[in-house]
Amino acid sequence: MACRTWVNAGVMLAAAAAARGQLINVAQGASDNSSERVVFFTGNVMLDDGSPPPDAVRIERVCGGHAIFETWTDEKGHFGFKVTPNGSDVASGDASAQGEGGPSELNKAISARSTQYSMPITQALRDCELRAVLAGYRSEAVSMAIKSTMDDARVGTIVLHPLSRASSLTVSATTLQASANARKAYQRGLEAARLEKWDVAAAEFGKAVKMYPKFAIAWYQLGLARQNRNEAAGAVESWKEAQQSDPRYVKPYENLTVAADHRGDFAESEKYSRLWLQLDPDDFPGAYLLNAVANARLNKPEEAERSAREGLRLDKDGKIPRISYVLGLILMDKKEYAESAKCFRKYLELAPNANDAEIVRQQLPKLEELAAAPRGK
Repeated sequence: MACRTWVNAGVMLAAAAAARGQLINVAQGASDNSSERVVFFTGNVMLDDGSPPPDAVRIERVCGGHAIFETWTDEKGHFGFKVTPNGSDVASGDASAQGEGGPSELNKAISARSTQYSMPITQALRDCELRAVLAGYRSEAVSMAIKSTMDDARVGTIVLHPLSRASSLTVSATTLQASANARKAYQRGLEAARLEKWDVAAAEFGKAVKMYPKFAIAWYQLGLARQNRNEAAGAVESWKEAQQSDPRYVKPYENLTVAADHRGDFAESEKYSRLWLQLDPDDFPGAYLLNAVANARLNKPEEAERSAREGLRLDKDGKIPRISYVLGLILMDKKEYAESAKCFRKYLELAPNANDAEIVRQQLPKLEELAAAPRGK
């Protein structure tokens, strides 16, 4: 998610004015002095443990199920924006997001005859609420309803709850410790990455980690940029720096595990998948798959079977069919043909068009024949 850099001085002054409960009316002609002009909304976002969010949070207004971007929080979780009869002022947010989601309900209200709405802003916001958007978190919602523009428009605190243990591990605590300049470079890198300008992205992320060497998420993103520039070794180096900068930041473990698996370094793949599972044993069945493959390649069948079974237990919806396939191979090697055949049938059920599905279909009758044969033959 491309995050806007922190709120500029003008918006901070506007937010400060709103915090004092001041509502500014902009004259639009002597003939319309009674109509509403502008409302400033301010508030905060925090995690359910009372800490500030680990990254800039997107603030959205939701009216009748329709979401409209408003602004981004600053590094402390504060935000502020104004609503006018023409819509919202996004000086504190990302102007490129204005077109998201189509016309606002507020603009629809204002498009009616002026005599229909004597209080256009309060009418339009009556059924609206604010929510915070950050990957891996669920937002509480706060009402935007006000009786008039003279009401206090401080919405208070929007609380974010992690969706799972994994959610709290997908952000790095080191982000808040980075300097303002390092965070600005990081944001420029994200914008370049969004546009797939990988050279620019790598340069900006490189500036960020140079200014703050423990900037784990910037190291991680630098790895992705280098990967997209076909710099495999540089990508791995960056992800290792990310992992060492914040051992509780889970994302680098997956990339390091997959990279090691792809280059056939199964000792390294086993190491990082094991560390990944130690950090979070409950949310990543794919980590168990990679750990099972690595242990099987390292001739550790018991560890491989244990990981495959645990991955299968977690993958209740069958989103990773390959776990059934790998467990089938492990059991076949142990001559447990009946259960092995069951695993392969499950694999074909979940992935009937897989590249190796036809080979599995051809081998399955032989495996079932071995399962049916008396023991010892």
